[in-house]
Amino acid sequence: MQNRKRNVQIKFWVTEEERELIKLRMAQLPTQNIGAYMRKMAINGLIIYTDMTDIKETNRELHSIGININQIARRVNETNSIYKEDIAELKNYMDEIWKQQRKILLSLPEVPKVVHI
Repeated sequence: MQNRKRNVQIKFWVTEEERELIKLRMAQLPTQNIGAYMRKMAINGLIIYTDMTDIKETNRELHSIGININQIARRVNETNSIYKEDIAELKNYMDEIWKQQRKILLSLPEVPKVVHI
């Protein structure tokens, strides 16, 4: 073992389903050596992590906006009229929705193109 280029062994356990998924992924590549495949994936594999904090915050804010819009709709249905203030408030809500959407889109990381071999 001393003359081996790779002299450190890493072991881990998988379920039968995970093993089948690994086999399916390996079948897409020109390799049948699971060690080579796992090493390549561990070193060069693509990992995509998405921080959902901004999206969760935006969902809370959108929920509040939805409640406010429903209150305006209820008032309009009860009185059969809409006030300029209601329209202005709805426009403000829409502006806030667009701001939140832009904030999310600008915060997303650049995802590299994935080339399947």
